[in-house]
Amino acid sequence: MAPALTTSAPTAPHELSKRISNNNQAPKNIFPDGIKTSGQHEPLYDELRPYSDFPREITGSTAWNRDDYKSNPERWTHPFSASEIDEISSAADAFISSGTPLTGITKEKFPLPEFSKFLEPLRKELIDGKGFILFKGLPVTAWGNRKSAVAYMGLGTYLGYFVSQNSRGHVLGHVKDLGEDAAQIDKVRIYRTNARQFFHADDADLVGLLCVAKALEGGESDLVSSHSVWNELQRENPDVAELLTRPIWYFDRKGETSRGQDEWIRTSVFYLERGEEPRVYSKWDPYYIKSLTRFSDAGLIPPLSPEQQRAAQILEDTCVKLALHMILDIGDIQFLSNNHVLHARTAYKDFPAPAPRRHLMRLWLSTPEQEGGWKLPFHDSREKKRGGIQVDDRAPVAPEDAE
Repeated sequence: MAPALTTSAPTAPHELSKRISNNNQAPKNIFPDGIKTSGQHEPLYDELRPYSDFPREITGSTAWNRDDYKSNPERWTHPFSASEIDEISSAADAFISSGTPLTGITKEKFPLPEFSKFLEPLRKELIDGKGFILFKGLPVTAWGNRKSAVAYMGLGTYLGYFVSQNSRGHVLGHVKDLGEDAAQIDKVRIYRTNARQFFHADDADLVGLLCVAKALEGGESDLVSSHSVWNELQRENPDVAELLTRPIWYFDRKGETSRGQDEWIRTSVFYLERGEEPRVYSKWDPYYIKSLTRFSDAGLIPPLSPEQQRAAQILEDTCVKLALHMILDIGDIQFLSNNHVLHARTAYKDFPAPAPRRHLMRLWLSTPEQEGGWKLPFHDSREKKRGGIQVDDRAPVAPEDAE
């Protein structure tokens, strides 16, 4: 049974250690809300559970079937009402008038007395339920990038704490083709290209995407329950499921490292939560496991084995088989869980200039365990801004467009 938002968490092993500073008490002259993104870390290896402890089948709302939603968009879409838009607009105008930098936005500085009554149960549904929603109809064209960004981040504060998405400190990201070479996967983040993104999970509990401009063709969204994927693997390829629970997978950090950190992380793909009745958590991105040849060729880490390459392909094929397809129109906002939902996008082609290029604003949001988040086997599980990408003390920034 899923924990309530008020469920207290057990004492985590990292609380007894002084190795890691408390990022919930960061200097406000660098981090306006006094909270620093924790960043990418290796798991607590002694907290990882063997395959024999994993369930053979996952049941419940997190293990959804696309057929339950494909022909029933009312179950996963929410068109903004006129009164909701008015309330969001007023909060955004007041925040802009206050002169507060966007990196300092909080629920208290973005009051939504009525719409918050919808957002509070939605947060729990994202964390513990089916794990996704599509809002429709934010007037981004009329509002422009600045007000749209304020409104979007203001909504995000009701769902989680925004975390940095890259070494630049972007807490408001921009998914846009900047002409970078997608073939250079050891250097380039794919969201800055127009290439296909295979099924993956981002380095945060929740991810949000706001569509500001559409592509001429492609760029469509797919998502899948990783719990349904797990069930399918157990039925058809249990050897693959077992391999994916072993901490033998190396993930590239693509140079986004702080002083003294390794250039990679050794981890698993499927985990179990800590504590009683643990749920299955997934962490995956094929681009990040395939870009490490510069280190495996040098003998610093082992190369992907044939078994791992096969497992990666079967995992992708299973995701494709079970995926729910959706198209984001201008003004749509997609929020989804990274803990039990994997997502992908098709390659795309932009309209010829001077038409605007496809543009999605992105949020990565943290839901720490003492506020209802999953009890993850990482030392920062109870930090407010767990996960994300943080390089040293790089300050958060929220650019209004890609840079």
